[in-house]
Amino acid sequence: MRRRAVLGSLLATPALAQPEGRSIRWVVPYPPGGPADVVARISALKLGEKLGVSLIVENRAGGNGTIGAELVRQAAADGGTLLAAPSVHVMARQVLRAVPFDPVADFTPIARTAEAPLLVLANPAMGVRSIAELLPKLRAAPQEFSFGLSALGAAAHLAVLQFNRLAGLDLLVVPYRGSAPALTDLIGGRVQLMIDPIPAALPHVRDGRLLALAVTSATRAAAAPEVPTAAESGMPGLEVLSWYGVWGPQGMAAGTVARLNQALAQGMAEPDVAHRLAPLGLSPVAESAADFARYIALDVARNTELLRAAHFQPE
Repeated sequence: MRRRAVLGSLLATPALAQPEGRSIRWVVPYPPGGPADVVARISALKLGEKLGVSLIVENRAGGNGTIGAELVRQAAADGGTLLAAPSVHVMARQVLRAVPFDPVADFTPIARTAEAPLLVLANPAMGVRSIAELLPKLRAAPQEFSFGLSALGAAAHLAVLQFNRLAGLDLLVVPYRGSAPALTDLIGGRVQLMIDPIPAALPHVRDGRLLALAVTSATRAAAAPEVPTAAESGMPGLEVLSWYGVWGPQGMAAGTVARLNQALAQGMAEPDVAHRLAPLGLSPVAESAADFARYIALDVARNTELLRAAHFQPE
């Protein structure tokens, strides 16, 4: 009880100095260095500044993100342990066979912190510069082409399914363990296509080893303004964003959630955050916890339907 009271006073009065030994455990369920880790560390820094407390970032990778998430699920619901994860977290039950939790019901949504479009990529040997040029090749010999995939259930996976649906195709999807091996095979021609977040893919586009045919957003991305939107490139309706958020264990007090949400919204709205995120193709997000919960519900419903239509079976 004393632990909860101490944290409650900290959250209620951001200007208070941190008592000796008090901190918030900030769990990132992926290794250091990737976009999820970068966003988590920026948001942790801002939350700590606003609340006047220390945030201890812990990278608990493994189990496709479920190990770190399970650690948070089992923690006390007092705001002392939080999860900073990408959107794939909420799709765990739909894409993995053995998940020890319900990613929606067993967690308290606190805030969405950032979002980014994806890049539609092709090996240069494809000889195309747009989706409009690509589609006739795919339809003429669909068995000859495949999509590399960095992670099941991630935004890129859903974008590939949406691409197939809009194109009226069922191209083979080849899953990998992360962007790096998938991009390596795309560059080597072992797969011909890929949709992936901007940070990992854009350097390969800039050095000419890959082609960027489109971004999966309604407007062009600030990080790659030369790349057309999917609609401009020949596929209206291909709009899929990767996003990142913060959750706590189930049953957190509404007041604690509101204070954490407000601090994150204020921190992520500061100009230096947008400046740090822009090179990664990311934009900060500031919305209420209730808006975040509604966003999750809509996202899960849409993506579950995409997986069902594609006859996807959890692995």
